[in-house]
Amino acid sequence: MSLPPLPIEPVLPELARALATSGHAVLQAPPGAGKTTRVPLALIQEPWLSGRKILLLEPRRLAARAAARRMAQSLGERPGQTVGYRVRRDSVVGPGTRIEVVTEGILTRMLQSDPALEPAGLVIFDEFHERSLHADLGLALALQARALLRPDLKLLIMSATVEGAPISALLGGAPIITSEGRAFPVETRYFPRRPDVRLEPAVASVVRQALAEDEGDILVFLPGAAEIRRVQGLLDSELGTRNSERISILPLHGTLSSDEQDAAILPSRPGHRKVVLATSIAETSLTIDGVRVVIDAGLSRVPRFSPRTGMTRLTTVRVSRSSADQRRGRAGRTAPGICYRLWAAEEDHNLVPRPAPEILEADLAPLALELAATGADDPAVLAWLDPPPAAALAEGRALLRQLGALDADGRITAHGRELAELGAHPRLGHLLLAGRSSGEALVAGQLAALLEERDVLRAADGRSDPDLQLRIDLLAGAGTPPVYHGMEVDRGRLSRVRQEAKAWARQLRAGPPTRPPISVAGLLALAYPDRVAQRRPGQAGRFLLRNGLGAFTDAPALALADYLVAAELDGDRRESRIWLAAALALEEVATLFGDQIECEDVVEWAEPEGVLKAVRRERLGAIVLRETPLREPDAGLVAAAVEGMIRREGLAVLTWTEPARSLRERLTFVRQLAAGGAIPGAWPDLSEAALLSALPSWLGPRLPAVRRRADLARIDLTDALLELVGWEERRALDQLAPTHLEVPTGSRIPVSYSDPAAPVLAVRLQEVFGLVETPRVGGGRVPVTMHLLSPAHRPVQVTRDLAGFWRTSYFDVRKDLRGRYPKHYWPDDPLTAEPTRRAKPRK
Repeated sequence: MSLPPLPIEPVLPELARALATSGHAVLQAPPGAGKTTRVPLALIQEPWLSGRKILLLEPRRLAARAAARRMAQSLGERPGQTVGYRVRRDSVVGPGTRIEVVTEGILTRMLQSDPALEPAGLVIFDEFHERSLHADLGLALALQARALLRPDLKLLIMSATVEGAPISALLGGAPIITSEGRAFPVETRYFPRRPDVRLEPAVASVVRQALAEDEGDILVFLPGAAEIRRVQGLLDSELGTRNSERISILPLHGTLSSDEQDAAILPSRPGHRKVVLATSIAETSLTIDGVRVVIDAGLSRVPRFSPRTGMTRLTTVRVSRSSADQRRGRAGRTAPGICYRLWAAEEDHNLVPRPAPEILEADLAPLALELAATGADDPAVLAWLDPPPAAALAEGRALLRQLGALDADGRITAHGRELAELGAHPRLGHLLLAGRSSGEALVAGQLAALLEERDVLRAADGRSDPDLQLRIDLLAGAGTPPVYHGMEVDRGRLSRVRQEAKAWARQLRAGPPTRPPISVAGLLALAYPDRVAQRRPGQAGRFLLRNGLGAFTDAPALALADYLVAAELDGDRRESRIWLAAALALEEVATLFGDQIECEDVVEWAEPEGVLKAVRRERLGAIVLRETPLREPDAGLVAAAVEGMIRREGLAVLTWTEPARSLRERLTFVRQLAAGGAIPGAWPDLSEAALLSALPSWLGPRLPAVRRRADLARIDLTDALLELVGWEERRALDQLAPTHLEVPTGSRIPVSYSDPAAPVLAVRLQEVFGLVETPRVGGGRVPVTMHLLSPAHRPVQVTRDLAGFWRTSYFDVRKDLRGRYPKHYWPDDPLTAEPTRRAKPRK
């Protein structure tokens, strides 16, 4: 049949030549140019495609089915003849099919089963600007296939907004072909939403205005299904039944059935208008006939993966510049249109140019599994526009090892290959296979379907009871009640979950069970082994996850569970709210993860009791499952625990006797002499920091006997410190830093080295009569600082020049002391006087 001309037509001959000569090309064409549906039909008759197919990749199932139907319709055929499609759980192809529209995950499966991709002559990556994870992987694998096995395989990258130069370079200098397109003028109207007005009422207000003032169908972009549902409720109640015969309010998002999606896409009947409430699924690829008005809320919901938490959470973000332009262009596909934007005109310059590629922000466990399944253990062997981030890839591989999909060397296991063939997220695939082997295929399918969908239960305050068992019971029951356990039932989602669960059960082709039955919580724990959680002691609703993070719930049934497994959390940095979970028994934890439970002896210093606690602990990650007292703890563990306490509290926690304190000060004095080059020897550093750092060498051997703080007092620190001093230094110590000095009376007076720069000799003045020079230490190198004391042992003079004191200051001191101590002996000539310990010398 004759096809109406489209803007893409003029560049088709150039595109065909480029592919024929270079084997690859980049096609840049704006929305509405016709690239999705016209390019494959134009190229299928090229001689270089003789006997081979075109694979057209679309990022979404909805777009794949719609593109195939549109091309088939233009040929006067049904899908499955010249044009067919393959998406998950839906394949319409026949023996004569030459153009297959497939989703990106399907291409990955094809390449894994047939690395040469023999039936295909051309692979077209449509809407590549979306930079989905599967598109990046599919292109990398197709480039590898072309380089190693199929040099004749042709590649075409098509996009509306992506910059062509980087892709051309990745393809080895592919020609860039640009179509100017044909878009009707679109008037942009800005309606900034006030901060005090919620999104849904603001959108509903603009929809009512557009219905009253503008012509044609209306396409509304909202961030997610929840907002779509609320806006639909507002419009249904505001427009009333009197308008239902001429206005339809239709949702459009990825979780709807194909019939529901088709209802939103197909043209309105004459005299009837439709308002399509869509997510970003409607930005590209789809043509929604009759749309003349676009209302853009300016928001998008995107997944954000955190390697730190190992969780993906949906985050609402401002729309990018490229996405805003794509949305606006939907209003000018077939006639002049209008675009309402719910932000101020001056805010446009704050929009980011384009969304970040999914590979930079996604959970990379599926990618890691796909790479392992294709034998590309090292992603560096593939060509990428953006290589997968190392941290997220490592996190994904760690999860795959936990699931048994990779071995210790990172190679895929037989179980991993089964997971890859299922096409589900590795977590869900592991759950499904465990369900099959335990005879619980249907329950496993129900769980997997529930986890793939958004929740089927809704509470008025937005906080539904997170207990997954409630949802399984609802699925297993007959009928679809409007309310279940006080929560509204999303009937559409519940129906889809039931259908998907049955489809999973059929795909699993369950045989006789090979392992004991597993509960719902047990299956969930196998899928989320890192999110098994234990309730914190004495705290209802607060849990410690196996990965060390915290979580909480205020749902009564789960708040008192000793253990649970959380399938969905909000990913808060400090403590995550649990959105979906199931209570788990300790016996199940031991059964499911027995090979991962670690047994360790733990010796810790417990405060405020001030005692040593020694236990044998069974641990699953951060969770302590069981502990028993340890009667004979390892001496090294005891020493390490006591050392840790001493490091925390400092050396003051030890009992420093006078001999120990004196020894430390003397050694410090001698070390200072050695540091100045005055004496030889290797003298230890006995500062607080140095002693704490060297605890094992000088104190460690004495710590295994410590069980409580009082035991520390029995440690002889003098002997302990001497462990740090060599034999030569020990022999020299008394000569260099004597503990006492003898004075003229024969008394041995202790020397204080508390100030290593100025050792002190505190002695009564009368005992040093006749002593001419100041005593010295440090091998005669350092004069002591003499504290000359009164008969009452109070300092009367401090000097390092005793001879000078006798010549000068003594006589003033003598005068004062004679007045205060008249019975004592105060000679006129202290150098010739007899020293005495008494008030006066003996006669």
